[in-house]
Amino acid sequence: METLLKAHKVTKYFHEPEKFQVLKEIDLTVNRGEFVSLVGKSGCGKSTLMYVLSTMDTDYEGELEIAGQRLTGKHQNELARFRNLHIGFVFQFHFLLPEFTVLQNVMIPALKSGRWSKEETEHRAMEKLSILGISEQAKKLSSKLSGGQQQRVAIARALINDPDVIMGDEPTGNLDSHNTNLVFDLLSELVHNQNQTIIAVTHDEEFARKTDRIVEMSDGRITGGKSNVG
Repeated sequence: METLLKAHKVTKYFHEPEKFQVLKEIDLTVNRGEFVSLVGKSGCGKSTLMYVLSTMDTDYEGELEIAGQRLTGKHQNELARFRNLHIGFVFQFHFLLPEFTVLQNVMIPALKSGRWSKEETEHRAMEKLSILGISEQAKKLSSKLSGGQQQRVAIARALINDPDVIMGDEPTGNLDSHNTNLVFDLLSELVHNQNQTIIAVTHDEEFARKTDRIVEMSDGRITGGKSNVG
C-alpha cells in the first residue's frame, strides 16, 4: 500500500481565552485509495485535526507530509497552490456561488490552477458532473438545485483537479437520509472505482461504519481505530 498522508506528533494549542491543548501528539497514516472517517464527540479535536491535515491551519507542532511532500513550514502561497492541485474539499454546506451555473462552479478550481485551457476545463467539468449523475443540470444556476444536487456539484468541484485526497467536514451533515445514502455511495464509488482517497469528519455512525476505516478521537488524541474492510 502506498502511504499518501502522514502526520507525526501533531500537537496544537488554542490561545484564547486561555492556553488550551486541543491536539496531543497525533500520529496518523492514510494510504492511497483509502476511505477514512474521523469520529468522536463534539470538541474532541477532529475538525481541528482536519484543518491541520488540509494545510489550512499551520499553527501546530509536529510534521505533515502529503503525496511525498513535506508541508510543515511552507509559506502560505505555496500551501494555497498545493491545496488547489492536491486536495479537494467537501464541507457540510456546499459553498457554491449562487449567481454562477453548476458548470461554472465546478470549473473554478481548475481555472485557478491554469493547468488547462477553458475548453478543456469545461470538458473536464462535464466529465465530473457526468460521473456524479448530474450533467443534465450543468447550465442551471446552482441556487436552483436541491440540497442533495448541490452537494453532488460540490463533490464534482472537489474532483476537478484530480486531487490526491478529498477532505470532507461533515459532508452529509446537512442532508436527509436519502441524500446522505446517495452522497455516501458516490464517494464510495470514487474510492473503489477510481482509487480516490477520502478523509471525512462525521457524526453519522452509519456513514462511518461503511467507510474503510474508522479513526476514533477523544480529548485531542486518537484513542482507537477499526478497519471495516474484509
